[in-house]
Amino acid sequence: MALTGGSVTAQEASLNLPPPILTIDQDRLFQETRLGARSAEAIETEVATLAAENAQIESDLVRREQELTERRPTLPPAEFRALADAFDVDVQLIRDAQDEKARELTRLRDVARQTFFNDVAGIISDIVRERGALVVLDRRDVFLSADRIDITDEAIARVNATVDAE
Repeated sequence: MALTGGSVTAQEASLNLPPPILTIDQDRLFQETRLGARSAEAIETEVATLAAENAQIESDLVRREQELTERRPTLPPAEFRALADAFDVDVQLIRDAQDEKARELTRLRDVARQTFFNDVAGIISDIVRERGALVVLDRRDVFLSADRIDITDEAIARVNATVDAE
């Protein structure tokens, strides 16, 4: 009985120890802090601008294609083929340029996230130190965990408090 009592006490004691591993939901941290939201908003404005530009380009290309199709019966086949080939080249150049813009936005989004996480690393480090933890894992990489080791809400609150103080 003394052994059983001792083991329960050890279990109870282990429940009160700070966890050596913490988790955080990086996406929530980025999206739900004012600092992350500002960063994301700037990128999303650029994404919306590119989408509008793409819609305008698509409209222009459809119009040009319709004009070319309407002219086809009146053009000699060789002349039509040359115009069609030139149109295809234009479409490919435009597609390549727009794809490059989209890749650049993706790169900017990645840089913005990395900058954000660099900016909040000190806050996360403070939480880790205060909790006596050894490591923080992204919650998506953990199969199963106790809610008490997730520090996302606390990190969001501290990041927002820091931003508000600036």
